[in-house]
Amino acid sequence: MRHRCHAPVLSAVVLAMLAGTWSMSAAQLDRLRKSKSFMSTPPAETPMVEIPAGEFMMGSDGTQALEDERPSHRVWLDAFSIDLHEVTTAQYAAFLAADKRAAPWQWETVDLVQHGDRPVIGVDWRDAEAFCTWKGKRLPTEAEWEKAARGPDARLYPWGNQAPTGDLANFALGARFSYNQVLFPVRSHEAGKSPYGLYHMAGNAYEWVQDWYGTNYYDSSPDRNPPGPSQGQFKVLRGGSWSDLPKYLLTYGRFRLSPETKNSYTGFRCAKSEKK
Repeated sequence: MRHRCHAPVLSAVVLAMLAGTWSMSAAQLDRLRKSKSFMSTPPAETPMVEIPAGEFMMGSDGTQALEDERPSHRVWLDAFSIDLHEVTTAQYAAFLAADKRAAPWQWETVDLVQHGDRPVIGVDWRDAEAFCTWKGKRLPTEAEWEKAARGPDARLYPWGNQAPTGDLANFALGARFSYNQVLFPVRSHEAGKSPYGLYHMAGNAYEWVQDWYGTNYYDSSPDRNPPGPSQGQFKVLRGGSWSDLPKYLLTYGRFRLSPETKNSYTGFRCAKSEKK
């Protein structure tokens, strides 16, 4: 499914179940915030990888490219740094303990002992932005994310032009969510790393980026450090997820969701501008 945007109509029974789930999440958060052992041993910081200044080809003119992924165009980006891997549940738990923020969707199923190295999911765009700000970082722009995923040689996938396999990415696992069964540790699939050594730029979890979505933005976007449209209805996600078919893992693939969306497919990583 291209844009997971449609919210189901919820029955009274389902709403009651959700209320119980939210209560469980609240209790779990309360325990987390009172845990001296967790607060005294925060999770390790994510290493960042510097992406050098320079040009790359963004988008595609190929037969698989959709209208909003055309045309292929040359973009210059200043140097920036980006997280080596997706933000983990353990890292997000530290944020929750410090920030008093509401828990992500599905948080009541998180076991930090088992799932601490899995990507956090169930966060909306503002949650992701807030976490990055807390870390003194920001979300990557759409152009930064694509360059970090595909490098200067316009490859179709982070690892090259070879079609995805289970050794290269975590994908095509259906629609039923479970931390244990569908999410992999953020530093796995070594063979699928991007040209800059980044993990899971295809599969595992979609990733929020900074930009508003514009269908025809590539027709008029600046050729230096494009910031995305100034406003919009949707935010952009990149990379595909554990649920998706190979065609959704392409480095130039664009996806959109309302910034308020929380689902089991979507996480994020942070970026940072390099000082000039």
